[in-house]
Amino acid sequence: MEQPSGSERATVQRRTLVALVVAILPAGAAMSAGYSSAAVLGEDISGSAWLGGMAAAAMTTGAALSAVPLARLMAVRGRRPGLAVGYLVACTGSGAAAVAALLGWYPLLVLGILGIGTGNATNLAARYAAADLADDDSRGKAIGGLVWASTFGTVLGPAIGLGPAPRAADLVGLPPLVGPYLLCVVLFGGAALLIWRHLIPDPLILARGVGAPGESPPNLRASTRLLACSPHGRLAVIGMVAGHIVMVGVMTMTPLHMRDGNHDLQVIGLVISLHVIGMYAFSPVVGWFADHLGSRPVLAGGGVMLFIGAELTSHTDPEHSIGIYAGLFLIGLGWSCGIVAGSALLTGSFPPESRVQVQGLADLVMTASGAAAGLASGLVVTWAGFGSLSHWSGVLGLAPTVAVLLLSLDRSRRVASSPGGN
Repeated sequence: MEQPSGSERATVQRRTLVALVVAILPAGAAMSAGYSSAAVLGEDISGSAWLGGMAAAAMTTGAALSAVPLARLMAVRGRRPGLAVGYLVACTGSGAAAVAALLGWYPLLVLGILGIGTGNATNLAARYAAADLADDDSRGKAIGGLVWASTFGTVLGPAIGLGPAPRAADLVGLPPLVGPYLLCVVLFGGAALLIWRHLIPDPLILARGVGAPGESPPNLRASTRLLACSPHGRLAVIGMVAGHIVMVGVMTMTPLHMRDGNHDLQVIGLVISLHVIGMYAFSPVVGWFADHLGSRPVLAGGGVMLFIGAELTSHTDPEHSIGIYAGLFLIGLGWSCGIVAGSALLTGSFPPESRVQVQGLADLVMTASGAAAGLASGLVVTWAGFGSLSHWSGVLGLAPTVAVLLLSLDRSRRVASSPGGN
């Protein structure tokens, strides 16, 4: 495909961002609606709270399992078919979950939630599509803007999925929890249709990120080598993984910690809402800083925020809430620094023809790390308490800060040892 001029490229980039924003709103709502209903439905079907939790955890597992196959499809065919297929798989999974709710089949529910997890992986991949045609000085802004746009759907999803959707299902004689998943079918299907009709031309094809006919993209092993050999690529993944581990690990157990202090559910909900605001609301600002100051300072600052936020929650007794409010907000903001600056740095560290597979690998590592953190958090609290969980999560959160310092020291040594160095 002939490469567009600068003005044409900017026009296509604006059109791409509009298409992605319009599609990610229903997709984000579907993902959060499906997730918020999964544990309740799983417990209702199985009679076990533990199996209910495992049903909800299947969404993260599905996102991790589908990240690399989706990336490979995009590397071969482009963003448009890759994103559309991802949302269609999630649509099919939603249908399976609805049938499971109707018939009371727990294994089918787990399979359905795994499919919905593909929608989560597709939402994550959309942020890279926003950066395919972005210039070096606007890549962070594009990613941050899309992350910010996903806030609305993510916040509205549970309210609709656990409110009007069950009531509508009940009115037509269906079990109430069939409703959220029928809603997900409509929302994911709509997102797929919007991508297929409006993500034209394909931004990845214009960026020459799709291989020539007959040329296969790097496989998983080659992508792993590419990532391992890139200092900036490793730093980007460290930033994304650290934020995900701290965010999932601490947030998962915070409601239980606050319940031990006899806080009302409304107070607990406000804490989680403030955390979500920290995660999403400031992402365009984070992207602006990443573009103008560079990704490395933003990643380092994000690590410090993760540490301070986790320490505040660690030293807050269950009866109190101010430290939890401030800590969860800072953890959310630190996560935003990692996901926005890390994604921008990762995209800029590899040529278009190899970056898509590396992006998929990075998302696989990030989502798998988050899933492991969520599963391990309960065990840590049982053995050592919420304070220890938050403290050691905060220490892990400093990983990108330490990595940035080590890279800076290594660069200083190289300059000093070069023939022109002082």
